[in-house]
Amino acid sequence: MKERFEKAIPRALKAFKADVFLSPDGYLSLSVDIPQYLVVHDLAYIHFPKQVPFLVRTYYQYFVPKHIEKANHIFAVSEATRKDILTQFGCAPNKISIAYNGVRSLFKPMSEEIQQEVRARYSQSKKYFLFVGAIHPRKNVAKLIQAFDLFCLKTDADFQLLIVGRKAWMTDETEAVWQNSPNKSRIQFYSYMDTEQLALVTASAFVAINPSLLEGFGVPVLEALNCDVPVLVSNVFSLPEVAGPGAYLFNPMDEESIAQRMTESIDDPNRTLRIDQGRVHKNLFDWKKSAEHIYQFMKGNLKI
Repeated sequence: MKERFEKAIPRALKAFKADVFLSPDGYLSLSVDIPQYLVVHDLAYIHFPKQVPFLVRTYYQYFVPKHIEKANHIFAVSEATRKDILTQFGCAPNKISIAYNGVRSLFKPMSEEIQQEVRARYSQSKKYFLFVGAIHPRKNVAKLIQAFDLFCLKTDADFQLLIVGRKAWMTDETEAVWQNSPNKSRIQFYSYMDTEQLALVTASAFVAINPSLLEGFGVPVLEALNCDVPVLVSNVFSLPEVAGPGAYLFNPMDEESIAQRMTESIDDPNRTLRIDQGRVHKNLFDWKKSAEHIYQFMKGNLKI
């Protein structure tokens, strides 16, 4: 992969007579001399090396430090990621700034009529908790299913759990937990949805849940906030930062903690307040603001 990248990028930069290269996905060319700017999403391979396929992990371990050093400036997608880069690589603080992710405009509140239609299609007309994300160990979906089992045991509330995401790697544990769940019929897996479908399903959720052990940002959390859907997230890394003051927080290593928050959410007298807090908090994250920050930074340093 790196060999192809090193051939393709210098060729493209030369063909376009580029003055600068901005990489939105964390990869640079080590062989070109023009200024290069790097967007870094997370350093999960450092924190959970055994949860990353061997060849991918080896690639990251060798090249990411070189890319960090080579970059003229680094844009982190969250304060949590910025701090992690500083800790792991000892960069000068002024070499890293924050450029938050945003969401697509399709993610917005939906009418109750539309929500009822969505629930009829996807959750047997039942209210549901929603998880969106690829399925691999760091996403902690097995623990979420175990928490849902506890929730079903502790309450008579007739909820379902919707899991939307492709199988990425190391999914055996998640599949085994699901197959053995006494509530298997109440857990719906959808491996793929297009953006329009996903926006409808997100806006129709009762609560969106992210139990991940590490996220550099957590775009599905912001998508839910933009749909006026309360969020229930891990209390680690970037998720509290993105979810904001209205979020329900839990310990992702403890299914009891997750289940307790799920139970609290169904009869929460502060639900409207949490939604209002989310409406305010989501305004921190905007593609236009981030694009303007990146442009102005590069413009100032390149003297365009």
